[in-house]
Amino acid sequence: MKKTAWIAVTALIPGLSLAGTNHYVYTLLNQTTGNAVQTYVQTSAGKLKLVGQTKTGGKGTGALLGSQGALALSQSGRYLFAVNGGDNTVSLFSVNNGTLTLLDLENSGGASPASVTESGGLVYVLNQGTANTAGGIQGFANFLGELIPIPRAAAAVSAPGVVPVEVKFTPDGDGLVVAEKLTNKLDTFKLDDRGLPSEVRYQPSNGATPFGFDFDKKGRLFVTEAVGGSANASTVSSYSLDSSLDLTTLTRTEATNQTAACWDVVSPNGHFLYTGNAGSGSVSGFSINSQGKIQLLKSNGVSGMTGGHTLDTAMSSDGDYLYVLSAGNQQITTFRVTANGSLVQVDTATGLPAGTTGLVAH
Repeated sequence: MKKTAWIAVTALIPGLSLAGTNHYVYTLLNQTTGNAVQTYVQTSAGKLKLVGQTKTGGKGTGALLGSQGALALSQSGRYLFAVNGGDNTVSLFSVNNGTLTLLDLENSGGASPASVTESGGLVYVLNQGTANTAGGIQGFANFLGELIPIPRAAAAVSAPGVVPVEVKFTPDGDGLVVAEKLTNKLDTFKLDDRGLPSEVRYQPSNGATPFGFDFDKKGRLFVTEAVGGSANASTVSSYSLDSSLDLTTLTRTEATNQTAACWDVVSPNGHFLYTGNAGSGSVSGFSINSQGKIQLLKSNGVSGMTGGHTLDTAMSSDGDYLYVLSAGNQQITTFRVTANGSLVQVDTATGLPAGTTGLVAH
């Protein structure tokens, strides 16, 4: 398969190790004077302790990117990728027990990079484009800690100005999905054995304003639908994907009863889904059954409150903690996840600058 070569070369990097027993959380400060990743380690009491900042080498936008996946960890946990929307670049870091080292900075291959994803050493960046120029995806190979642009590893979204929000590999690494929030489309890109886009489909979303999405380990897709920010109207749909990446609905527009559900994350065990509801300053939890169908855990849709404009969501690798970034109050809220999926707030890490975006954890 196409990933074998990428895995072989990336495994040769010396001095890198997977994270140990500690949980680490990373967020992107996204400042115009110089972008940086801020790192936290989680203490035994569940609180986030600031470790430090690592410059990306690029520039941020100083404003929210309106995307999911501005930061991404590699499958191995050995690398972290970050987009720099202020100068159209993407950064590659090594990760060694939470310590980041900048390895490379490359042009993103387009305008306004907003999301990045990796599978087996193959990296794709989503560029949002401009009002007159269609955004799209650009592929890179992570070769010995250097991002190498891959010729012909590019494909456009459906039209200019559609504001694509996120790109993510399918769990098997054989394809990519992109959400277009203004056209209510989900774009799928089938990859050939060289990792190049070979089949592109622009498929209709069940709900309006599809935004963030995540997969479970069975390859099922869970997409938030912000419904234009209408009060208490946002929804979530789940889909299965066949070998051609055609979408089949499993759950159609399940209500959050909250406003502007934009970000989401599936628990590592595949039992729960959590959405970050920007307009309500809340988190909604859903159960996921064996068929990939979802059901709201609490009838009012409030599993937790963040006290601000809820943004990105991330979970610890063991599924014990949910981390939620919020604007307005500029903080990361940590929740402990109980056995039935309910949330217990345990910490808030404050003091982030305006424009901070992106959140990943392991």
